[in-house]
Amino acid sequence: MININNVRTYSVKARFSKVKAGDFAKAPAKGASFKDFYSSLPAILKAADLGAVVEAVVAARKKKKAVILMMGAHVIKCGLNPVLIELIKKKVVTFVCLNGAGIIHDFEIAFLGKTSEDVAANLKNGKFGMGTETAEFLNNAVSQGVSEGLGLGYCVARKINDSRLPHKNLSLLYQAYKNKVPVSVFVATGTDIIHQHPSFDAASTGEASLRDFHLLTEHILALNNGGVLLNFGSAVILPEVFLKALNLSRNLGNKVRDFTTANFDMLYHYRPAQNIVSRPVLSGGRGYYIIGHHEIMIPLLAQAICERI
Repeated sequence: MININNVRTYSVKARFSKVKAGDFAKAPAKGASFKDFYSSLPAILKAADLGAVVEAVVAARKKKKAVILMMGAHVIKCGLNPVLIELIKKKVVTFVCLNGAGIIHDFEIAFLGKTSEDVAANLKNGKFGMGTETAEFLNNAVSQGVSEGLGLGYCVARKINDSRLPHKNLSLLYQAYKNKVPVSVFVATGTDIIHQHPSFDAASTGEASLRDFHLLTEHILALNNGGVLLNFGSAVILPEVFLKALNLSRNLGNKVRDFTTANFDMLYHYRPAQNIVSRPVLSGGRGYYIIGHHEIMIPLLAQAICERI
């Protein structure tokens, strides 16, 4: 039989406490500026992590270290190109990585000012992804550019730059091209609508994408000692590409450590948790995983960065 009178106690005054009143959020105030709002967030859990990512990006820019932006195509479909373009213009983002769908939606925005078809409706009769202009423009851009020794991202960015597209100021690739920010595109054959068309050349696409892999491996060097890697919404392809490019860079004798990584997504995924947040920084650095919808989190992050630079 236990004797409850024998329990041992201590003063809470001597105990470590993880939550302190000084870290609390501030009450909302009508008419507050964004700076006021951002400063009002609690210095606790993910709000603290967001602040740490912002400070890491600001510090990387100041030290002229790499800030590599990796993103799935859903980010473009959320209407966030203007936000990301501003980070390119302000010399925050130094390198952009997309998956194959990224160039599709970016081109359609530049060409039409709209994108994202109704997959379910068009799948019923085999029309899904069979738009003529998108496939011809992108597949021809790659076939032409790869013969000149270009990587896939540069092939498409240059083609958009050289074409009369009515909305190309909204194109992430065009603005990256104008501001001399490299873009790499990593394609898995069969995953993109333009692969269904006779104009698709798998050999050229594969060669161009491999060149982009080597380009990323080179630029990863600038992560060392203070750079930042941001991944938005790519759950498989880009986390896998980054891990191999990082490993290849280190295998070639380069020191790449003591940098920050952050994965932003709407859900928790195993692969980015391991390949973006955890494994790359085991030898030095810090990784963060922040969950939230892109259309809210990316403008919040970008505005916080712009307030600090």
